[in-house]
Amino acid sequence: MAEQPQQVSEQQVNELAQKVEEVILGEDGQPLSKKALKKREKELEKEKKKQERLAREAEERAAREAAEVDHGVDNYGRSAVNMSREKTETKWTALGELTAEMVGQLVHVQARVQGSRPVSGKMCFLVLREGVETAQAVLSVDADTVSKKMVKFATSIPNESIVSITAEVVKPDAPVESCTVGTVELRVRKVFVTSEVKVTLPFALEDAMHSEEACARDATLNRVGLDTRLNNRTMDLRTITNNAIFKIQAAVCQLFREYLTNEGATEIHTPKIISTASEGGSNVFKITYFKGAAYLAQSPQLYKQACIAADFGKVYEIAPVFRAEDSNTQRHLTEYVGLDLECSFREHYHEVMNMIGAMFVYIFKNLELRWARELEVVRRQYPSEPIKFDETPLRLEYKDAVALLRAHGEEMGDFDDMTTPQEKTLGRLVREKYGTDFYMLDKFPLAVRPFYTMPDPVDARYSNSYDFFLRGQEIMSGAQRVHDADMLKERIAAHEIPLESLEHYVRAFELGCPPHAGGGVGLERVVMFYLGINNIRQTSLFPRDPKRIDP
Repeated sequence: MAEQPQQVSEQQVNELAQKVEEVILGEDGQPLSKKALKKREKELEKEKKKQERLAREAEERAAREAAEVDHGVDNYGRSAVNMSREKTETKWTALGELTAEMVGQLVHVQARVQGSRPVSGKMCFLVLREGVETAQAVLSVDADTVSKKMVKFATSIPNESIVSITAEVVKPDAPVESCTVGTVELRVRKVFVTSEVKVTLPFALEDAMHSEEACARDATLNRVGLDTRLNNRTMDLRTITNNAIFKIQAAVCQLFREYLTNEGATEIHTPKIISTASEGGSNVFKITYFKGAAYLAQSPQLYKQACIAADFGKVYEIAPVFRAEDSNTQRHLTEYVGLDLECSFREHYHEVMNMIGAMFVYIFKNLELRWARELEVVRRQYPSEPIKFDETPLRLEYKDAVALLRAHGEEMGDFDDMTTPQEKTLGRLVREKYGTDFYMLDKFPLAVRPFYTMPDPVDARYSNSYDFFLRGQEIMSGAQRVHDADMLKERIAAHEIPLESLEHYVRAFELGCPPHAGGGVGLERVVMFYLGINNIRQTSLFPRDPKRIDP
Protein backbone atom coordinates (compact mmCIF):
# COMPACT_ATOMS: atom_id res chain seq x y z
CA MET A 1 0.00 0.00 0.00
CA ALA A 2 1.40 3.42 -1.06
CA GLU A 3 2.43 5.78 1.71
CA GLN A 4 0.07 8.76 2.06
CA PRO A 5 1.66 12.30 1.83
CA GLN A 6 1.98 14.02 5.20
CA GLN A 7 -0.60 16.78 5.72
CA VAL A 8 0.86 20.26 6.57
CA SER A 9 -1.27 22.55 8.70
CA GLU A 10 -1.90 26.21 7.91
CA GLN A 11 -0.10 27.15 11.13
CA GLN A 12 3.02 25.29 10.02
CA VAL A 13 2.93 27.12 6.67
CA ASN A 14 2.72 30.51 8.40
CA GLU A 15 5.60 29.69 10.79
CA LEU A 16 7.79 28.58 7.88
CA ALA A 17 6.96 31.76 5.91
CA GLN A 18 7.90 33.91 8.91
CA LYS A 19 11.27 32.16 9.27
CA VAL A 20 11.96 32.71 5.53
CA GLU A 21 11.15 36.42 5.89
CA GLU A 22 13.58 36.70 8.82
CA VAL A 23 16.46 35.42 6.71
CA ILE A 24 18.60 38.38 5.64
CA LEU A 25 20.32 38.05 2.30
CA GLY A 26 23.62 39.60 1.28
CA GLU A 27 24.50 41.31 -2.03
CA ASP A 28 25.20 37.89 -3.55
CA GLY A 29 21.67 36.71 -2.74
CA GLN A 30 22.88 34.24 -0.06
CA PRO A 31 21.91 34.36 3.65
CA LEU A 32 24.29 36.43 5.76
CA SER A 33 26.72 34.64 8.07
CA LYS A 34 26.52 35.04 11.84
CA LYS A 35 29.52 37.38 11.74
CA ALA A 36 27.92 39.52 9.05
CA LEU A 37 24.64 39.59 10.96
CA LYS A 38 26.38 40.84 14.13
CA LYS A 39 28.14 43.55 12.10
CA ARG A 40 24.84 44.61 10.60
CA GLU A 41 23.18 44.76 14.02
CA LYS A 42 25.97 47.03 15.32
CA GLU A 43 25.57 49.36 12.32
CA LEU A 44 21.81 49.53 12.85
CA GLU A 45 22.27 50.28 16.53
CA LYS A 46 24.81 52.99 15.71
CA GLU A 47 22.42 54.60 13.17
CA LYS A 48 19.57 54.41 15.70
CA LYS A 49 21.64 56.27 18.31
CA LYS A 50 22.65 58.85 15.71
CA GLN A 51 19.03 59.55 14.78
CA GLU A 52 18.07 59.76 18.45
CA ARG A 53 20.91 62.25 19.02
CA LEU A 54 19.87 64.37 16.01
CA ALA A 55 16.26 64.38 17.15
CA ARG A 56 17.32 65.37 20.68
CA GLU A 57 19.52 68.20 19.32
CA ALA A 58 16.68 69.41 17.11
CA GLU A 59 14.34 69.48 20.10
CA GLU A 60 16.90 71.34 22.19
CA ARG A 61 17.54 73.80 19.37
CA ALA A 62 13.81 74.37 18.88
CA ALA A 63 13.43 74.89 22.63
CA ARG A 64 16.28 77.42 22.67
CA GLU A 65 14.82 79.27 19.70
CA ALA A 66 11.40 79.30 21.32
CA ALA A 67 12.93 80.68 24.49
CA GLU A 68 14.85 83.38 22.64
CA VAL A 69 13.35 86.83 22.63
CA ASP A 70 12.79 87.74 18.96
CA HIS A 71 13.60 91.43 18.97
CA GLY A 72 12.83 91.62 15.25
CA VAL A 73 9.37 90.07 15.46
CA ASP A 74 7.63 93.24 14.27
CA ASN A 75 10.02 93.76 11.36
CA TYR A 76 9.26 90.78 9.15
CA GLY A 77 6.47 88.49 8.04
CA ARG A 78 3.78 88.01 5.43
CA SER A 79 1.47 90.92 4.77
CA ALA A 80 -2.26 90.48 4.38
CA VAL A 81 -3.64 90.56 0.83
CA ASN A 82 -3.64 94.15 -0.40
CA MET A 83 -7.31 95.01 -0.87
CA SER A 84 -6.67 98.77 -0.98
CA ARG A 85 -7.81 99.03 2.60
CA GLU A 86 -5.67 102.05 3.51
CA LYS A 87 -3.48 104.81 2.13
CA THR A 88 -0.28 105.98 3.79
CA GLU A 89 2.15 108.81 3.22
CA THR A 90 5.02 106.36 2.53
CA LYS A 91 7.45 107.60 -0.10
CA TRP A 92 8.57 104.66 -2.24
CA THR A 93 11.91 104.57 -4.02
CA ALA A 94 12.51 102.68 -7.26
CA LEU A 95 15.68 100.58 -7.40
CA GLY A 96 16.84 102.59 -10.40
CA GLU A 97 16.71 105.76 -8.29
CA LEU A 98 19.30 104.51 -5.77
CA THR A 99 22.57 106.46 -5.97
CA ALA A 100 25.72 106.93 -3.93
CA GLU A 101 24.42 110.35 -2.86
CA MET A 102 21.68 108.57 -0.87
CA VAL A 103 24.09 106.74 1.48
CA GLY A 104 22.76 107.01 5.04
CA GLN A 105 19.16 107.56 3.97
CA LEU A 106 16.29 105.27 4.93
CA VAL A 107 14.27 104.16 1.90
CA HIS A 108 11.18 102.07 1.20
CA VAL A 109 11.28 99.77 -1.83
CA GLN A 110 9.04 97.12 -3.37
CA ALA A 111 10.65 94.51 -5.61
CA ARG A 112 10.89 90.83 -6.45
CA VAL A 113 13.38 88.55 -4.75
CA GLN A 114 15.42 87.23 -7.65
CA GLY A 115 17.62 85.15 -5.36
CA SER A 116 18.89 84.73 -1.82
CA ARG A 117 22.24 83.62 -0.39
CA PRO A 118 22.67 82.79 3.29
CA VAL A 119 26.17 83.38 4.64
CA SER A 120 25.45 82.02 8.10
CA GLY A 121 22.59 81.85 10.56
CA LYS A 122 23.20 85.52 11.27
CA MET A 123 23.56 86.98 7.78
CA CYS A 124 22.12 86.64 4.29
CA PHE A 125 22.01 88.52 0.97
CA LEU A 126 19.00 89.10 -1.27
CA VAL A 127 19.05 90.14 -4.93
CA LEU A 128 16.10 92.42 -5.58
CA ARG A 129 14.72 93.15 -9.05
CA GLU A 130 12.42 95.87 -10.34
CA GLY A 131 11.98 96.35 -14.06
CA VAL A 132 15.42 96.57 -15.67
CA GLU A 133 17.23 97.16 -12.36
CA THR A 134 18.66 94.82 -9.73
CA ALA A 135 20.15 95.68 -6.34
CA GLN A 136 21.69 93.81 -3.44
CA ALA A 137 20.13 93.80 0.02
CA VAL A 138 21.77 92.42 3.17
CA LEU A 139 20.31 91.27 6.49
CA SER A 140 22.74 91.02 9.41
CA VAL A 141 21.77 90.24 13.00
CA ASP A 142 22.08 93.20 15.38
CA ALA A 143 20.96 94.02 18.87
CA ASP A 144 17.88 96.08 18.03
CA THR A 145 16.28 95.39 14.63
CA VAL A 146 17.37 92.21 12.85
CA SER A 147 17.09 88.89 14.69
CA LYS A 148 18.27 85.39 13.74
CA LYS A 149 14.65 84.44 13.09
CA MET A 150 14.33 87.41 10.76
CA VAL A 151 17.40 86.27 8.80
CA LYS A 152 16.03 82.73 8.66
CA PHE A 153 12.71 84.08 7.36
CA ALA A 154 14.41 86.13 4.67
CA THR A 155 16.39 83.16 3.36
CA SER A 156 13.17 81.13 3.15
CA ILE A 157 11.36 83.61 0.89
CA PRO A 158 10.70 81.81 -2.42
CA ASN A 159 12.41 83.33 -5.44
CA GLU A 160 10.19 85.67 -7.49
CA SER A 161 8.08 86.61 -4.47
CA ILE A 162 7.36 90.31 -4.06
CA VAL A 163 8.59 92.02 -0.91
CA SER A 164 8.21 95.38 0.73
CA ILE A 165 11.46 96.49 2.37
CA THR A 166 12.60 99.34 4.57
CA ALA A 167 16.37 99.71 4.44
CA GLU A 168 19.30 102.02 4.93
CA VAL A 169 21.31 102.86 1.81
CA VAL A 170 24.93 101.94 2.46
CA LYS A 171 28.16 101.82 0.47
CA PRO A 172 29.33 98.24 -0.16
CA ASP A 173 32.90 97.15 0.57
CA ALA A 174 33.33 96.64 -3.20
CA PRO A 175 31.08 97.48 -6.17
CA VAL A 176 28.30 94.92 -6.60
CA GLU A 177 29.13 93.76 -10.12
CA SER A 178 26.34 91.16 -10.21
CA CYS A 179 23.65 93.87 -9.99
CA THR A 180 22.82 96.81 -12.22
CA VAL A 181 22.85 99.06 -9.14
CA GLY A 182 26.42 98.49 -8.05
CA THR A 183 27.47 101.59 -6.12
CA VAL A 184 25.18 101.01 -3.13
CA GLU A 185 23.41 98.20 -1.31
CA LEU A 186 20.47 98.08 1.08
CA ARG A 187 20.86 97.22 4.78
CA VAL A 188 17.45 95.79 5.56
CA ARG A 189 15.49 96.99 8.58
CA LYS A 190 12.09 95.54 7.68
CA VAL A 191 11.00 92.91 5.15
CA PHE A 192 7.43 91.80 4.46
CA VAL A 193 6.27 89.43 1.73
CA THR A 194 3.37 91.01 -0.14
CA SER A 195 2.95 88.35 -2.84
CA GLU A 196 4.46 84.90 -2.34
CA VAL A 197 5.27 82.36 -5.05
CA LYS A 198 3.49 79.11 -4.14
CA VAL A 199 4.44 76.87 -7.08
CA THR A 200 7.65 75.46 -8.53
CA LEU A 201 9.18 77.92 -10.98
CA PRO A 202 9.46 76.61 -14.59
CA PHE A 203 13.08 77.77 -14.73
CA ALA A 204 15.52 79.95 -12.85
CA LEU A 205 15.38 83.49 -14.11
CA GLU A 206 19.16 83.80 -14.01
CA ASP A 207 19.40 80.91 -16.48
CA ALA A 208 17.26 82.84 -18.96
CA MET A 209 19.65 85.80 -18.83
CA HIS A 210 22.90 84.10 -19.88
CA SER A 211 24.46 85.42 -23.08
CA GLU A 212 25.58 83.04 -25.81
CA GLU A 213 29.13 84.16 -25.11
CA ALA A 214 28.84 83.26 -21.41
CA CYS A 215 27.38 79.83 -22.22
CA ALA A 216 30.22 79.20 -24.66
CA ARG A 217 32.79 80.08 -21.97
CA ASP A 218 31.15 78.02 -19.22
CA ALA A 219 29.57 74.72 -20.23
CA THR A 220 28.09 74.30 -16.74
CA LEU A 221 25.65 77.19 -17.23
CA ASN A 222 22.05 76.13 -17.74
CA ARG A 223 20.32 77.22 -20.93
CA VAL A 224 16.59 77.82 -21.23
CA GLY A 225 15.24 76.93 -24.68
CA LEU A 226 13.07 79.38 -26.61
CA ASP A 227 10.02 77.09 -26.56
CA THR A 228 10.29 76.71 -22.78
CA ARG A 229 10.52 80.47 -22.44
CA LEU A 230 7.57 81.15 -24.74
CA ASN A 231 5.46 78.45 -23.05
CA ASN A 232 6.07 80.31 -19.77
CA ARG A 233 6.07 83.79 -21.28
CA THR A 234 4.88 85.67 -18.20
CA MET A 235 7.86 84.35 -16.27
CA ASP A 236 10.18 84.92 -19.22
CA LEU A 237 9.14 88.55 -19.60
CA ARG A 238 10.41 89.24 -16.07
CA THR A 239 14.06 89.12 -17.10
CA ILE A 240 15.63 92.56 -17.10
CA THR A 241 16.58 91.99 -20.74
CA ASN A 242 13.03 91.33 -21.85
CA ASN A 243 11.80 94.21 -19.75
CA ALA A 244 14.24 96.45 -21.59
CA ILE A 245 13.36 95.01 -25.02
CA PHE A 246 9.71 95.93 -24.63
CA LYS A 247 10.50 99.36 -23.23
CA ILE A 248 12.50 99.90 -26.43
CA GLN A 249 9.61 98.55 -28.49
CA ALA A 250 7.28 101.04 -26.78
CA ALA A 251 9.85 103.75 -27.43
CA VAL A 252 9.82 103.03 -31.18
CA CYS A 253 6.04 103.52 -31.16
CA GLN A 254 6.38 106.69 -29.11
CA LEU A 255 8.99 108.17 -31.45
CA PHE A 256 7.02 107.14 -34.54
CA ARG A 257 4.01 108.95 -33.11
CA GLU A 258 6.08 111.96 -32.00
CA TYR A 259 7.67 112.53 -35.38
CA LEU A 260 4.52 112.17 -37.46
CA THR A 261 2.44 114.26 -35.08
CA ASN A 262 5.03 117.01 -35.36
CA GLU A 263 4.73 116.67 -39.16
CA GLY A 264 1.02 117.41 -38.88
CA ALA A 265 -0.22 113.82 -39.33
CA THR A 266 -3.45 112.54 -37.78
CA GLU A 267 -3.55 109.24 -35.94
CA ILE A 268 -6.37 107.02 -37.23
CA HIS A 269 -7.93 103.71 -36.17
CA THR A 270 -9.18 101.52 -39.01
CA PRO A 271 -11.31 98.32 -39.03
CA LYS A 272 -9.61 94.96 -38.67
CA ILE A 273 -12.68 92.97 -39.76
CA ILE A 274 -13.12 93.57 -43.47
CA SER A 275 -15.22 92.20 -46.32
CA THR A 276 -12.39 91.51 -48.77
CA ALA A 277 -8.66 90.82 -48.76
CA SER A 278 -6.96 94.20 -48.36
CA GLU A 279 -3.91 93.19 -50.42
CA GLY A 280 -5.88 91.26 -53.02
CA GLY A 281 -4.06 88.01 -52.18
CA SER A 282 -4.85 84.66 -50.61
CA ASN A 283 -2.82 84.99 -47.40
CA VAL A 284 -5.78 86.09 -45.30
CA PHE A 285 -7.59 84.68 -42.28
CA LYS A 286 -11.21 84.00 -43.12
CA ILE A 287 -13.65 84.22 -40.23
CA THR A 288 -17.37 83.63 -39.69
CA TYR A 289 -19.28 86.90 -39.58
CA PHE A 290 -22.83 86.17 -38.46
CA LYS A 291 -24.44 84.43 -41.48
CA GLY A 292 -21.62 85.33 -43.85
CA ALA A 293 -17.83 85.48 -43.99
CA ALA A 294 -15.25 88.21 -43.39
CA TYR A 295 -11.46 88.56 -43.22
CA LEU A 296 -8.87 89.82 -40.75
CA ALA A 297 -7.10 92.82 -42.27
CA GLN A 298 -3.69 92.22 -43.84
CA SER A 299 -3.04 95.95 -43.52
CA PRO A 300 -4.96 99.22 -43.13
CA GLN A 301 -4.01 100.05 -46.72
CA LEU A 302 -7.42 100.69 -48.23
CA TYR A 303 -8.59 102.75 -45.27
CA LYS A 304 -5.40 104.83 -45.10
CA GLN A 305 -5.96 105.80 -48.71
CA ALA A 306 -9.63 106.53 -48.08
CA CYS A 307 -8.53 109.03 -45.43
CA ILE A 308 -6.24 110.72 -47.95
CA ALA A 309 -9.20 110.93 -50.35
CA ALA A 310 -11.10 112.44 -47.41
CA ASP A 311 -8.46 115.24 -47.28
CA PHE A 312 -6.75 114.20 -44.03
CA GLY A 313 -3.41 115.04 -45.70
CA LYS A 314 -1.18 112.80 -43.55
CA VAL A 315 -2.32 109.85 -41.45
CA TYR A 316 -0.73 107.08 -39.40
CA GLU A 317 -1.82 104.08 -37.36
CA ILE A 318 -0.29 101.65 -34.84
CA ALA A 319 -2.35 98.45 -34.92
CA PRO A 320 -2.26 94.65 -35.37
CA VAL A 321 -1.77 93.13 -38.81
CA PHE A 322 -2.74 89.55 -39.73
CA ARG A 323 -0.96 87.43 -42.34
CA ALA A 324 -2.02 83.82 -43.02
CA GLU A 325 1.42 82.83 -44.29
CA ASP A 326 2.64 79.36 -43.34
CA SER A 327 6.17 80.69 -42.81
CA ASN A 328 8.06 79.18 -39.90
CA THR A 329 11.12 81.39 -40.20
CA GLN A 330 12.96 83.50 -37.65
CA ARG A 331 11.48 86.73 -39.04
CA HIS A 332 7.81 85.90 -39.79
CA LEU A 333 4.71 86.10 -37.60
CA THR A 334 1.04 85.56 -38.40
CA GLU A 335 0.11 88.56 -36.25
CA TYR A 336 2.35 91.54 -35.72
CA VAL A 337 2.14 95.25 -34.91
CA GLY A 338 2.08 97.47 -37.98
CA LEU A 339 3.27 101.08 -37.97
CA ASP A 340 1.46 102.43 -41.04
CA LEU A 341 1.43 105.87 -42.60
CA GLU A 342 0.07 107.56 -45.70
CA CYS A 343 0.71 111.11 -46.90
CA SER A 344 -0.37 113.24 -49.82
CA PHE A 345 2.39 115.06 -51.70
CA ARG A 346 2.67 118.05 -54.06
CA GLU A 347 4.96 116.92 -56.89
CA HIS A 348 6.90 113.70 -56.36
CA TYR A 349 6.59 110.60 -54.16
CA HIS A 350 10.17 111.15 -52.97
CA GLU A 351 8.73 113.89 -50.75
CA VAL A 352 7.10 111.14 -48.69
CA MET A 353 9.93 108.62 -49.05
CA ASN A 354 12.49 111.13 -47.80
CA MET A 355 10.22 112.14 -44.91
CA ILE A 356 10.02 108.46 -43.88
CA GLY A 357 13.81 108.24 -44.07
CA ALA A 358 14.11 111.28 -41.80
CA MET A 359 11.58 109.68 -39.44
CA PHE A 360 13.74 106.58 -39.03
CA VAL A 361 16.81 108.74 -38.40
CA TYR A 362 14.81 110.53 -35.68
CA ILE A 363 13.86 107.18 -34.12
CA PHE A 364 17.41 105.78 -34.19
CA LYS A 365 19.03 108.91 -32.75
CA ASN A 366 16.51 109.25 -29.94
CA LEU A 367 16.70 105.59 -28.98
CA GLU A 368 20.42 105.92 -28.35
CA LEU A 369 19.93 109.22 -26.53
CA ARG A 370 16.79 108.66 -24.45
CA TRP A 371 16.78 104.88 -23.96
CA ALA A 372 20.51 104.36 -23.46
CA ARG A 373 19.96 102.49 -20.18
CA GLU A 374 17.62 99.94 -21.76
CA LEU A 375 19.96 99.47 -24.73
CA GLU A 376 22.84 98.82 -22.33
CA VAL A 377 20.83 96.11 -20.55
CA VAL A 378 19.86 94.37 -23.81
CA ARG A 379 23.37 94.52 -25.27
CA ARG A 380 24.74 92.87 -22.14
CA GLN A 381 22.88 89.66 -23.06
CA TYR A 382 22.69 90.19 -26.83
CA PRO A 383 25.90 92.00 -27.80
CA SER A 384 25.63 94.16 -30.92
CA GLU A 385 27.18 97.32 -32.31
CA PRO A 386 24.99 100.42 -32.60
CA ILE A 387 23.78 100.73 -36.18
CA LYS A 388 25.56 102.98 -38.64
CA PHE A 389 23.38 105.48 -40.49
CA ASP A 390 23.61 108.83 -42.24
CA GLU A 391 21.60 111.96 -41.52
CA THR A 392 20.41 111.74 -45.14
CA PRO A 393 19.73 108.03 -45.73
CA LEU A 394 21.34 106.31 -48.69
CA ARG A 395 18.98 105.73 -51.66
CA LEU A 396 19.70 102.92 -54.13
CA GLU A 397 17.64 101.97 -57.16
CA TYR A 398 16.68 98.33 -57.60
CA LYS A 399 18.63 97.93 -60.84
CA ASP A 400 21.78 99.25 -59.14
CA ALA A 401 21.30 96.78 -56.28
CA VAL A 402 20.96 93.94 -58.81
CA ALA A 403 24.16 95.08 -60.52
CA LEU A 404 25.99 95.19 -57.18
CA LEU A 405 24.87 91.66 -56.34
CA ARG A 406 25.84 90.35 -59.78
CA ALA A 407 29.26 91.92 -59.44
CA HIS A 408 29.77 89.78 -56.35
CA GLY A 409 28.63 86.49 -57.87
CA GLU A 410 24.87 86.50 -57.33
CA GLU A 411 22.73 85.20 -60.19
CA MET A 412 19.39 86.98 -60.63
CA GLY A 413 17.29 88.50 -63.40
CA ASP A 414 16.60 92.21 -63.76
CA PHE A 415 13.03 91.81 -62.53
CA ASP A 416 13.40 88.92 -60.08
CA ASP A 417 12.20 89.48 -56.53
CA MET A 418 15.11 89.53 -54.12
CA THR A 419 15.47 86.51 -51.80
CA THR A 420 16.22 86.83 -48.10
CA PRO A 421 19.84 85.61 -48.53
CA GLN A 422 20.30 88.14 -51.35
CA GLU A 423 18.90 90.91 -49.12
CA LYS A 424 21.44 90.00 -46.42
CA THR A 425 24.27 89.89 -48.95
CA LEU A 426 23.22 93.28 -50.29
CA GLY A 427 23.20 94.68 -46.75
CA ARG A 428 26.77 93.49 -46.23
CA LEU A 429 27.90 94.94 -49.56
CA VAL A 430 26.20 98.28 -48.87
CA ARG A 431 27.87 98.50 -45.46
CA GLU A 432 31.27 97.78 -47.00
CA LYS A 433 30.82 100.26 -49.85
CA TYR A 434 28.78 103.05 -48.22
CA GLY A 435 29.39 102.56 -44.48
CA THR A 436 25.73 102.39 -43.48
CA ASP A 437 23.37 99.76 -42.02
CA PHE A 438 20.27 101.70 -43.06
CA TYR A 439 19.25 102.49 -46.62
CA MET A 440 16.32 102.91 -49.02
CA LEU A 441 15.87 100.65 -52.05
CA ASP A 442 13.78 102.42 -54.71
CA LYS A 443 12.11 101.52 -58.05
CA PHE A 444 11.12 97.87 -57.52
CA PRO A 445 9.85 95.79 -60.47
CA LEU A 446 6.12 96.41 -60.87
CA ALA A 447 5.35 92.69 -61.13
CA VAL A 448 6.40 92.03 -57.52
CA ARG A 449 4.30 94.82 -55.96
CA PRO A 450 0.57 95.05 -55.04
CA PHE A 451 -2.12 96.19 -57.49
CA TYR A 452 -2.36 99.71 -56.05
CA THR A 453 1.33 100.54 -56.77
CA MET A 454 2.00 103.38 -59.24
CA PRO A 455 4.05 102.28 -62.31
CA ASP A 456 7.28 104.13 -63.09
CA PRO A 457 6.50 106.88 -65.66
CA VAL A 458 9.66 106.19 -67.69
CA ASP A 459 9.80 102.39 -67.63
CA ALA A 460 6.50 100.69 -66.76
CA ARG A 461 8.33 97.49 -65.90
CA TYR A 462 9.42 99.26 -62.71
CA SER A 463 7.34 101.10 -60.13
CA ASN A 464 7.37 104.07 -57.80
CA SER A 465 7.89 101.77 -54.82
CA TYR A 466 10.54 101.38 -52.15
CA ASP A 467 11.66 99.26 -49.22
CA PHE A 468 13.72 100.34 -46.22
CA PHE A 469 16.46 98.03 -44.95
CA LEU A 470 18.20 97.73 -41.59
CA ARG A 471 21.25 95.48 -41.10
CA GLY A 472 20.51 93.90 -44.49
CA GLN A 473 16.86 93.03 -43.88
CA GLU A 474 13.61 94.73 -44.84
CA ILE A 475 11.78 96.69 -42.14
CA MET A 476 9.34 98.67 -44.30
CA SER A 477 7.62 98.41 -47.67
CA GLY A 478 5.97 101.37 -49.37
CA ALA A 479 5.12 103.14 -52.62
CA GLN A 480 3.26 105.84 -54.43
CA ARG A 481 -0.32 104.59 -54.77
CA VAL A 482 -2.49 104.73 -57.86
CA HIS A 483 -4.87 107.61 -57.16
CA ASP A 484 -6.53 107.86 -60.60
CA ALA A 485 -9.76 105.80 -60.68
CA ASP A 486 -9.43 104.65 -64.32
CA MET A 487 -5.81 103.60 -63.91
CA LEU A 488 -6.73 101.84 -60.67
CA LYS A 489 -9.40 99.78 -62.44
CA GLU A 490 -6.83 98.75 -65.03
CA ARG A 491 -4.42 97.63 -62.32
CA ILE A 492 -7.15 95.67 -60.52
CA ALA A 493 -8.04 93.91 -63.78
CA ALA A 494 -4.35 93.14 -64.45
CA HIS A 495 -4.18 91.36 -61.07
CA GLU A 496 -7.41 89.47 -61.88
CA ILE A 497 -9.19 90.75 -58.79
CA PRO A 498 -13.01 91.03 -59.09
CA LEU A 499 -13.80 94.73 -59.33
CA GLU A 500 -16.98 94.38 -57.27
CA SER A 501 -14.93 93.21 -54.26
CA LEU A 502 -13.20 96.63 -54.23
CA GLU A 503 -16.23 98.73 -55.08
CA HIS A 504 -16.04 100.96 -51.99
CA TYR A 505 -12.30 101.39 -52.39
CA VAL A 506 -12.53 102.50 -56.05
CA ARG A 507 -15.43 104.84 -55.34
CA ALA A 508 -13.19 106.95 -53.06
CA PHE A 509 -10.92 107.69 -56.04
CA GLU A 510 -13.81 108.38 -58.41
CA LEU A 511 -14.57 111.30 -56.10
CA GLY A 512 -11.08 112.71 -56.73
CA CYS A 513 -7.96 112.05 -54.66
CA PRO A 514 -4.58 113.82 -54.33
CA PRO A 515 -1.38 111.93 -55.24
CA HIS A 516 -0.06 110.14 -52.18
CA ALA A 517 2.44 107.59 -50.91
CA GLY A 518 3.10 105.70 -47.72
CA GLY A 519 4.25 102.45 -46.23
CA GLY A 520 3.96 99.83 -43.56
CA VAL A 521 6.58 99.10 -40.89
CA GLY A 522 6.81 95.84 -38.93
CA LEU A 523 7.41 96.94 -35.33
CA GLU A 524 8.85 93.63 -34.18
CA ARG A 525 11.26 93.56 -37.14
CA VAL A 526 12.55 97.06 -36.44
CA VAL A 527 13.28 96.16 -32.81
CA MET A 528 14.75 92.77 -33.76
CA PHE A 529 17.18 94.12 -36.35
CA TYR A 530 18.04 97.27 -34.41
CA LEU A 531 19.03 95.20 -31.36
CA GLY A 532 20.71 92.46 -33.41
CA ILE A 533 18.44 89.73 -31.99
CA ASN A 534 18.14 86.55 -34.06
CA ASN A 535 14.49 85.58 -33.65
CA ILE A 536 11.44 87.81 -34.08
CA ARG A 537 9.54 85.85 -31.41
CA GLN A 538 11.82 87.46 -28.84
CA THR A 539 10.58 90.93 -29.84
CA SER A 540 6.89 89.96 -29.91
CA LEU A 541 5.16 90.15 -26.54
CA PHE A 542 3.07 87.00 -27.03
CA PRO A 543 4.10 85.76 -30.50
CA ARG A 544 1.75 84.14 -33.01
CA ASP A 545 3.08 81.92 -35.77
CA PRO A 546 1.73 78.91 -37.70
CA LYS A 547 2.58 76.62 -34.77
CA ARG A 548 1.89 78.88 -31.80
CA ILE A 549 -1.39 80.41 -30.70
CA ASP A 550 -0.85 80.16 -26.91
CA PRO A 551 -0.28 81.63 -24.42
